[in-house]
Amino acid sequence: MRFMVLVKASKESEAGALPDRKILTEMGKYNEELVKAGVMLAGEGLHPTSKGVRVKFSGPKRTVTDGPFPETKELLAGFWIFKVRSKEEAIEWVKKAPFDGGTEIEIRQVFEAEDFGPALTPELKESEERMRAKLGYAEKK
Repeated sequence: MRFMVLVKASKESEAGALPDRKILTEMGKYNEELVKAGVMLAGEGLHPTSKGVRVKFSGPKRTVTDGPFPETKELLAGFWIFKVRSKEEAIEWVKKAPFDGGTEIEIRQVFEAEDFGPALTPELKESEERMRAKLGYAEKK
């Protein structure tokens, strides 16, 4: 099972404040532990929304809005993608993360091909697998 672990933004992260050496060291150790355990598939921090945009779709119309975006509690500062056996295992790994000060993390399961049932035809599944292989992201069961 794969889970996306979403680190919510804070006023500090949205202001562009970077972590200090102590936090970077702790996070590096945590990430190493995730990698050694075969849990971490990806993980990145994100720039503040002042450096981003939103694209809104309305029929054929596309509206681009420049950041920053005001609703800090709904914004993201970073993410990981974990491969674990269960949601409970993902929770246990997240509890070990070196955060404090009210940091909030959301854990969401990533869809797998089987989740789409018969709507994902053999042809669509094969096409998806080819794309993942080109990306070096072939699913390992």
